[in-house]
Amino acid sequence: MVISSTVVLGAGCYWGTEKYIKIDFQKKFPGSVKSTKVGFMNPDPNGMANPSYRQVCSGSTGHVEVLELELQDPDRHYEEVLKFFFQFHDPTTMNRQGNDAGTQYASYIFTTGEDQLKIANRVKEELQTLMNKKKVNYGGVGGILGKMGMGKAKVTTQISPATTFYEAADEHQEYLMKNPRGYCNHRIRFHEWPELN
Repeated sequence: MVISSTVVLGAGCYWGTEKYIKIDFQKKFPGSVKSTKVGFMNPDPNGMANPSYRQVCSGSTGHVEVLELELQDPDRHYEEVLKFFFQFHDPTTMNRQGNDAGTQYASYIFTTGEDQLKIANRVKEELQTLMNKKKVNYGGVGGILGKMGMGKAKVTTQISPATTFYEAADEHQEYLMKNPRGYCNHRIRFHEWPELN
């Protein structure tokens, strides 16, 4: 199996997505990430080209705020980065992360190749099983019902082939590294990926 080193993830606001992958993921797996860039990707390959940040924020272009990263060793770390992705955002809230609502904030995995697609689908299915078994709780259905909703929430993360990546402006790159008190609604929701059995 030869897994592509290019990984594209949407987990709400891309500032937090970049910080959690570039800083926190690498605390667990030092040196695993070669590079990161935030930007936009549209699931529709015929979507608008070169959208501006304002256009994407309007929710009218169909683009998702994403982090594009290059892994040093995708065979070792692709599945791990997907599991970590599910640990720092809520994949049960369709097109929403906390106060950020709209299709641009969707939970999304854009795949680059069949091997990535198979792994992404398997990890998503495994997460749903863990939620059904009440081993992972994002706060119930849509994060509203708390423990009463455990086991009822659905993983809404979408998976589709990667299209053209449009890099965001320089001031958006490494935003939370430059502005440590900047806006971020991500947080670690569970620290270790539970065993299925």
